[in-house]
Amino acid sequence: MNIFILNAGRCGSTTFIQACRQITNYTASHESRLQYTGEQRLAYPADHIEADNRLSWILGRLDRRFGDNALYVHLSRARKKSADSLVKRSDFGIMKAYREGVLLGGRQPHAEEIAFDYLDTVESNITLFLKDKTQRMDFRLERATSDFTDFWRQIGAEGDLEKALAEWQIRYNASS
Repeated sequence: MNIFILNAGRCGSTTFIQACRQITNYTASHESRLQYTGEQRLAYPADHIEADNRLSWILGRLDRRFGDNALYVHLSRARKKSADSLVKRSDFGIMKAYREGVLLGGRQPHAEEIAFDYLDTVESNITLFLKDKTQRMDFRLERATSDFTDFWRQIGAEGDLEKALAEWQIRYNASS
C-alpha cells in the first residue's frame, strides 16, 4: 500500500519522513519525484510513503492513479505557526510561486495575507480530495508523538518505533 502525506508545507513533513525511515517494511521519501512530469510524476514504488506539498496541486491526477487504494495522511500544523513560517520564506519557493504564478500580480497584499490565502487554498484542496477516501488519517504536528504512534499501528509498520519517535524531537528544515 502506498501512503501519501498531504500537506501545505511548513508543518513537519521533512520530520515525518525522517521518522518513517525507521520503518523497515516501507520506503519513505520527501519530494522525491519533483523533476518528473506526466505519468512518471506519480510513479511511486509499492509500499512507499511520500510527503510532498506539491501533491495538493495535482490531486486529480493522484486520485486517477491511486484512488481509494492508498492511505492519505493529512498533515497540518497550527495555522498561525504555518503562516509565520511561510512568511519567512515569502521571496522564494512555493510562496513566490503562489504570489507571482497563481495570484498573478495586481494589488500586492502583505506576505501574511498571501500565506493565509495559500493555506486556505491548499487545505481546501486536500479536504475536498479526502471527502470520499476511506483510508485516511488526520495528523497534527502539535500531537506528533501520539499521532505517529497511531500511524505506525495503522500501517502495520515494522522497525524501531522508539527511534522514529525520537525524530520528532529534531527540527528539520526549520524556519520557525
